[in-house]
Amino acid sequence: MTDITFAWSALGGDPALLARVSAVAREDALRARLPVRELARACVGACALAAAELGARRAGLPDAPAVLVDDGAVATAFASERRLLVDGGAPVLFAPLSRFWRTADGWVRTHANYPHHRARLLHALGLPAGADPAAVERALAERAALDVEDAVSAADGLAVALRTPEEWAAHAQAAAIAARPLVERGRLDQARARAFTPLDGAPLLPAAGLRVLDLTRVLAGPVATRTLALLGADVLRVDTPRLPELVDQHADTGFGKRSALLDLVADRGVFEELLAAADVVVTGYRPGALDRFGLSAEALAERRPGLVVAQVSAWGAYGPWGARRGFDSLVQAATGIAVTEGSAERPGVLPAQALDHGTGYLLAAAVLRALTEQAHEGGSRFVRLALARTAAWLTGGARMGEDESKGTPKEELRGPGGEDRTGPRSWLGETESPIGRLRYALPPVSFDGGPHDWARPPGPWGTDPARWL
Repeated sequence: MTDITFAWSALGGDPALLARVSAVAREDALRARLPVRELARACVGACALAAAELGARRAGLPDAPAVLVDDGAVATAFASERRLLVDGGAPVLFAPLSRFWRTADGWVRTHANYPHHRARLLHALGLPAGADPAAVERALAERAALDVEDAVSAADGLAVALRTPEEWAAHAQAAAIAARPLVERGRLDQARARAFTPLDGAPLLPAAGLRVLDLTRVLAGPVATRTLALLGADVLRVDTPRLPELVDQHADTGFGKRSALLDLVADRGVFEELLAAADVVVTGYRPGALDRFGLSAEALAERRPGLVVAQVSAWGAYGPWGARRGFDSLVQAATGIAVTEGSAERPGVLPAQALDHGTGYLLAAAVLRALTEQAHEGGSRFVRLALARTAAWLTGGARMGEDESKGTPKEELRGPGGEDRTGPRSWLGETESPIGRLRYALPPVSFDGGPHDWARPPGPWGTDPARWL
């Protein structure tokens, strides 16, 4: 089932704590053939419960605070990149070459939002750097979808052939994914139990005093670290100066964080100083990409015992696609989701990038649970998630066409602070920031006494000093 019970079990949580969770069901939220609303509710609810559990331990509370999951807040947050306005301007979500294309025998989905991905796509298709969408359309119409997938992947670009659910189920990568748990969790050493500083005051910030080194890009990883920042962590995102970042994308996921640029070769000493004082490292690059810099989970824990290492990827760090790049839109196309949500005329999409957002909240929940477990048992910890594994959970729990809100407990349509949250704009906030006036989606993670918004707005990408507060 695509519900919080399964998610909480995958996180190793105490089933008795599920009684602390209630929900506000909204039938119009995240409508789809697949149970997207239920998955989103489960991911956010599990994250909020993990936060409440850790917060109770640190504050010495007898019970975890009550958690409220509102479908309205969740649906708004799962489309946060669409809700963002900077000085009244809407973001550009997909570049012209990021879309579905007809091929000689079907469809292919490409991703070319970044300049280097666009260049690799065009090179693989034998097109000049300045080729327009019409030229790409003509080139793809003459080729088989699987041939395009192989050629673009060989060029380190991003393209996948559209597959039906049955075709994906027969793929070796699907078999590798099915053999793995939703959340991979493990212990790396025998480091001593974590001693937390007690918490008092309001709001209750379960991650207060923790330092999170954020080595993620695009969406799932940054959603996770944005959530940890909401909960009080000092989150420092570190990027290489050699890869550009999309301004709107950084603004959407940059709430609560700071952003610095480091070259892992030239600035290695600075990085090691950051690592020596970090509590959590979150990585979102394709599996193996950071290992050559000594940033595997095992190598990190060896240099910093007691660390929690959280890793997220598109396809998982295993199987024939384990080293491939990927994005939410590509995983939807490959795993049969786009066929399920589409029509006879063309592929469809989920109502939000639910694989990215859902996996992001689960990743944050896994970090919080690892921290709680460290307080009991010690040990450096790793947690690993993959968008394709989240997709398998979504499609495996499908009950197409049913009302997924049946049986969900209802509450007053108010937030935990008593504020009215019945209207569509009530899930949005506005603030001034160094990059302009922002309208943005408020966080959906909600528990009694917890934070309702981030402590700081995002700043320009890469402009903060590479040091802890």
